[in-house]
Amino acid sequence: MNWINESVPQEFILLGFSDRPWLELPLFVMFLFSYILTIFGNLTIILVSHLDFKLHTPMYFFLSNLSLLDLCYTTSTVPQMLVNIRNTRKVISYGGCVAQLFIFLALGSTECLLLAVMSFDRFVAICRPLHYSVLMHQRLCLQLAAASWISGFSNSALQSTWTLQMPLCGHREVDHFFCEVPALLKLSCVDTTANEAELFFISVLFLLIPVTLVLISYAFIVQAVLRIQSAEGRRKAFGTCGSHLIVVSLFYGTATSMYLQPPSPSSKDRGKMVSLFYGIIAPMLNPLIYTLRNKEVKEAFKRLAARTKCLLSLLTSLQVALFFVITIENYCKLPQRKFP
Repeated sequence: MNWINESVPQEFILLGFSDRPWLELPLFVMFLFSYILTIFGNLTIILVSHLDFKLHTPMYFFLSNLSLLDLCYTTSTVPQMLVNIRNTRKVISYGGCVAQLFIFLALGSTECLLLAVMSFDRFVAICRPLHYSVLMHQRLCLQLAAASWISGFSNSALQSTWTLQMPLCGHREVDHFFCEVPALLKLSCVDTTANEAELFFISVLFLLIPVTLVLISYAFIVQAVLRIQSAEGRRKAFGTCGSHLIVVSLFYGTATSMYLQPPSPSSKDRGKMVSLFYGIIAPMLNPLIYTLRNKEVKEAFKRLAARTKCLLSLLTSLQVALFFVITIENYCKLPQRKFP
């Protein structure tokens, strides 16, 4: 359906919870705190995965991709939300809304696929441990990650184009915190049934199919783990997969309730809260889940901290030595006093 939009507004008004001004300060504090934790946690995961040689494995390669994705994911929306909460005019330019729509949708679609790829990696690691290094070679990991990113951005290009082609007839009040497809479709002054059907179909492809693959992978994983004789081996295997399974449940559960449930008047505020959860809270929790439950990451943190401490000690020693050298050099340059 190709609509010519002749009434494109210069800016949109993001309503959020503007009808409840008493929520603005708590929301500002919560968003700011979550954003700081998200930036710090995901940057730490990326640095540790790249600096520690023992973490140069497919699992942590995909985890680094997830952390980078979450960093960009939250940065595309949270700064604008913080600005709007503290301002009386809660607006975003048309170009900014288009960019936000495209990036948020692209990264969300990419995460749907990347989590399924990570579950496949865990399936190979536990069910085919002797062939893991052969099957999950570097080239395949790069191809799987690239396919997730390219598919996510391709999906976003299609959905964003379809959404932005809908005529708005001067409507510019978005009942949301940021520009998202369901919220923008509500602004259209024509029938959006076809667009909603397209959105539902693509959501099935990017949500239900990956979830099904994840469930199949974990069904085989559970069978393989239960066949392990030692309790320590079972505990280690479940611990390795537990973090990923929690992240999968948080993301897919909230995203599915947002995109695959039929809209209803009573779900307006619920949709906002669900979007905030998978757009802000989940990216903040991901690094905490992986670091608190993963022994390898904890040990990598300790090794990195020890190396940092040694480096700081070396730098301090060099500064002290340099100070003495400069002091002695300056002393030697002083004019010698002549005694009678």
